Amino acid sequence: MTDWPRFDPNWLHPNRHVRKLIGMGAVTMGLSLLGWLVFDWLAPAQHNPFKPLDLATRPGIATGFKLDRLAQNKQKCFAALDKVGIAYTRVERKGDRAECLLEDALTLDQSLTPYSATLSMSCPLAAAVYVWERHVVIPAAEKHLGQKVTRVETFGSYSCRRVNNEKTGRWSEHATGAAIDIAGFTLADGSTVMVEDDFYGNTAKSRFLHQVRDRGCDLFSATLSPDYNAAHRNHFHFDMGLYTICS
Repeated sequence: MTDWPRFDPNWLHPNRHVRKLIGMGAVTMGLSLLGWLVFDWLAPAQHNPFKPLDLATRPGIATGFKLDRLAQNKQKCFAALDKVGIAYTRVERKGDRAECLLEDALTLDQSLTPYSATLSMSCPLAAAVYVWERHVVIPAAEKHLGQKVTRVETFGSYSCRRVNNEKTGRWSEHATGAAIDIAGFTLADGSTVMVEDDFYGNTAKSRFLHQVRDRGCDLFSATLSPDYNAAHRNHFHFDMGLYTICS
């Protein structure tokens, strides 16, 4: 019979208690790795932050994170727009000040729904707007209003200015095309749903506006509405800036 060499646990550490801790750590790491592999295999793409973003897929808990991450990879951002057929023109623009730049940006030529103004914006904002339009606005209009949105009424996106058009203070996300202001919507029957007129009250239009605002919070970094302050009484402000707020 062959004599196998005897295992000496002291090679790991001479202290028995330390060896136990090391063993527990190894088991914990193994279980964590196994759990991650199972999650990565089973979790739908919209809930998995490490799977590629598909703008056509219904948003999930990781969609907002992946939209934010597009700012770090403009090539992937434009590829995501191309995949869903968004028409755009690439833009590189220097503003009157160093704070007002459009880098790796675009002018939106055609999305799912026409907009009331020509919009120049960052690529991540265009991606978020598309997801919001496709997965939030269109189904919310059918649910609450029973008809389609034929035009999105907007106050614009890129604008070289400070917050609230003040002469001093922090520069607005509009200054780099990372923000868009939505005033309302025109419907298939020619009627309109406007933030200033219809946000408050117990009506179908109000419920529609609240849903597109609330769901916007899941996609954009900042979502501001009439609930935030008087300066936003007539529009929704959506941006892809660093700070997050939903109001």
